[in-house]
Amino acid sequence: MSTTGASADPLAALGSLPGVADSVESVRKAVDRVYGHRIMRRRSNEITSEAALRGARGSAALSGADWALEEVRRRTDFSGDDEARVVGGSLRLTAEAGQLLSIWRQSPLRVLARLHLVAAADNGDTVGRPRQNGEPVDEPLVELPLPDATEVAGRLEGLSRLIIAGGSAPALVTAAVVHGELLALRPFGSHNGQVARAAERIVLVGSGLDPKSVCPAEVGHAELGRAAYVAALEGYASGTPEGMAAWIAHCGKAVELGARESTAVCEALQRGAA
Repeated sequence: MSTTGASADPLAALGSLPGVADSVESVRKAVDRVYGHRIMRRRSNEITSEAALRGARGSAALSGADWALEEVRRRTDFSGDDEARVVGGSLRLTAEAGQLLSIWRQSPLRVLARLHLVAAADNGDTVGRPRQNGEPVDEPLVELPLPDATEVAGRLEGLSRLIIAGGSAPALVTAAVVHGELLALRPFGSHNGQVARAAERIVLVGSGLDPKSVCPAEVGHAELGRAAYVAALEGYASGTPEGMAAWIAHCGKAVELGARESTAVCEALQRGAA
């Protein structure tokens, strides 16, 4: 996303794209339904914990480790094969995201570095910093042209300035742009998808749209499927108004599906079935 141009608040300008206002309103209504459920008044911590688990499972599925929810719930050792490490990384990221909310608005690049460190669980010299020219990127789901390190640095700095400056953009728009920009840039050598989805979660929670983190967009992204995810991302990367609006709408639908998931959890708890 270009951060230059006539608009002093390019994120807010995206809110005026055709269909975006409808997506924002639809998301708000879906989130309100969850927060208005009677179970949320008494057992919100349980809903938050379950949403974290389901969100981590969804993010891992998009990164190639599509495990059943009960397997994620049951497993305690995630150090085995590649898929287990992906699931473990998603669980760690979900837990870590809630600890980074206060830092995000002051130093988003520091948060992104921390998220990558947590996802990779590695002490190598490429972990926790943006990649340099010539360093490989392991992100098989995203096949967009890979920006060089200079472009990555510039666009990350521009994104950071926008987040720190704040503005009037709806939370959904900001979350979608952060998510899309990180996927398009792939600033790290690995785990970019997981980091991007964790950053989306941080924006949604930190903005106040989903303060208890009970509407896991990762669930919705996984439910919509990898093909739709990649197609929507290509729209974002195109930079066209239509493509950007389609990506924001896709992210909005993912949040709505996450809200629906937690509403179902609330209903199950109310029936005494969970």
